[in-house]
Parts: sequence; structure tokens; C-alpha cells
Amino acid sequence: MTTHAQDYTDSLIAQIRAHYQTDHFIPLHAPCFGGEEKRLVTDCIDSTFVSSVGEYVSQFEEAFVHYTGAKHAVAVVNGTMGLFLALKVAGVQPGDLVLTQSLTFVATANAIKMLGAEPVFLDIDAASYGLSADVLQAFLHEQTVVKDGLCIHESSGRVVRACVPMHTLGFPAEIDRLVDVCDGFKIKLVEDAAESLGSFYRGKHTGTFGDLGVFSFNGNKILTTGGGGMLITNDDALARHAKHLSTTAKVPHAWRFEHDEIAYNLRLPNLNAALGVAQMAQLDAFLAEKHALAQHYQNEIAKHPGLLSLQGLAPSQPNYWLNGLIVKQAVERDAFLQRTNEAGIQTRPLWTPMHQLDIYADCLHSEMPNTEWLAERVVNLPSGVRCHG
Repeated sequence: MTTHAQDYTDSLIAQIRAHYQTDHFIPLHAPCFGGEEKRLVTDCIDSTFVSSVGEYVSQFEEAFVHYTGAKHAVAVVNGTMGLFLALKVAGVQPGDLVLTQSLTFVATANAIKMLGAEPVFLDIDAASYGLSADVLQAFLHEQTVVKDGLCIHESSGRVVRACVPMHTLGFPAEIDRLVDVCDGFKIKLVEDAAESLGSFYRGKHTGTFGDLGVFSFNGNKILTTGGGGMLITNDDALARHAKHLSTTAKVPHAWRFEHDEIAYNLRLPNLNAALGVAQMAQLDAFLAEKHALAQHYQNEIAKHPGLLSLQGLAPSQPNYWLNGLIVKQAVERDAFLQRTNEAGIQTRPLWTPMHQLDIYADCLHSEMPNTEWLAERVVNLPSGVRCHG
């Protein structure tokens, strides 16, 4: 590690320890249970309704609708299966192509493959860190044609059925342009909003721009239910179908077990939803602390010419789920990661881009200058809220 790299690394270690006020290990993102979690979970246990039927599932969905502005919310077991379900009700079929970004967590691509469809990986936008509208437009213009209301990939003859942009680290993609491009080519748009609860683009919450949006409540997210996810949509029919498929497609009846589709058991348990209701009540406080921490990091990072902050697009209001920095010289990135982790500060790089994984090496993909540049340089810093509950 060069002297200047060691200087900015040591400076950031000191700033992180001062912020979290501890000499002990500092995780990347730990959950905070400082509200009514214990009371609501105990109440759920006492009710005996701990599985997929119970009042907290409905309360959680209602709170989510109120916060995001979506018309419908369907609580599911996790974000991955939420994406699977969203793509299923969007009409994705085996053999279809689904366009997405290479810079994403593997769950995005896995959800596509679980439906028997094939992901096509495209480059990100350098400013938003999400799927590039220009690259998407170019791919569709050069390689597809719209016939009989379907987007057809000319060289393979496959239907391009959907597009899944991801709001990377909670920074909104240029989602309005992506929607326009997809509309022009008759493609459904499913937002992977797993990391972006509390993020807004031009005053509108992520997940509400496309046909459907999906959030995650894994233990490392801004709000957690232990596991869990949420599918949102403004489309009445898509919402009905998603909820129906998430509950084994059981036809409502007082006692009969009738099922009218091959479906899934994906409903979020009431026990987890009780956590979600308590966490939603604290969301504004979580966001306020995250925004303050982001400003703190950005001020510190600005002092060091070898570093850049992650800031996103100007019209967006990110949730700063994970705060990160860009090490201008890629060769210094791993030394930074090693030194901080050895000091008990958990830092992490971005994911390995999907087109570089052996399991997806055969998939169609664009050139990836922005994806590869960012993946080689970003370090995510501790971003959890300080929990005093």
C-alpha cells in the first residue's frame, strides 16, 4: 500500500470508529431492533397465528402501500422469490430473454433462470450505477424487432419479455428513461428495488415506475423481517395474480381445498411481518441517520484526492443503504479492504459482475466498460444505524 493510500485508509478507520463510538468489531450493516419488535412478535406468538395467516401480514402490506405510494403490496418470503413471482406474473416463459444489468447481486439473475428464461447482461450508467438506458436502447434497436406486439431477438428468434433494472446500493437508476425504452419495445419492466426502500427518483418512490417492483428485507437491509420481501404494483390484475400464486393458487372456500393453477407457497409468515410492522415505524429515523452518515463520509472522502464518493444522479434521493467510496487507483482497492478488515472494520467490494461468473459465462452480454471500472474500485463502508433499543 502506498503512503497516501495508507493515510486515507487510516483516516477513514479513525472516522468510522469515532462515529460508532466503539473499539470493537464494526459490521458492514447490522439490523436495529429499537422499537416495538419484541412486543409485536410476542403478541403474534400469543395469537398462535405465526404462519401465513394473521393480521400483521396485512398491516405490513398496508404500511408499505402508504409509504411507497403503490396501489398494491404482496408480502413474500424473500426478495429473490419476489422477483421470481413478479417475472412470472409479468408473463416470462421458459426460453424467453430477460434484459438486466451485470452489476447486481446474483439473485437477480437467478430469479430469471428459475423461470427457465435466459438473462442478457447489459452495462450500467456511470452516473446512476444502474442499467444504462442508452445501452438498453442500442441493444434493442440493433438486435430486436417488434412483431405482433412482441419484442423478438432477431438472431435467436427468442421473445424479449422483460427488463429488470436494479437500484444499485439504493441509488435510483434512471428509471423514467428505462420505462420509456421498454414501453417502446413492448417489454415489461420489473424493478429490482431490493436495496432501495426509502429511495426516490424525481419525488416518486422506487419500485413504482415499472409494471412491478420488488424489495428485500434480509437481515442486512435498511428494514428487516429476518427474511422476507415485498412485491408492489399499481396493476390490479397483476396484484391479484401475484397474491393468488403466492398462496398455492387456493380458491377461496370455507373448507374445500381447490387450486386452479400450479403455484407456490411464498407468503410471508405473520411472525416475520410483525417485525416488519415495528421496523416500518422506525424507517424515517433510520433514513435520517443514514443521510447524516452519508454526509459525514462524503466530507471525509473529499479530503483525499485518491478517493471519490458514490453520489448517484442529481434528480434522485437515495436511501444510502450502503455508503461507499471509489478508490481511483484500482490496484489500491484490495489493500484498502485488507487493512480495514484487519482493523475490525468490515468493508466489502461490489459483487463480481454476472458476466464474469462461470455460471453465466455463456449468456449474451454487451461491452461492460462502466460495470468493470466500478466493480474494480468500489468499497462499501459500515452503514448500519446506531441502535440504542
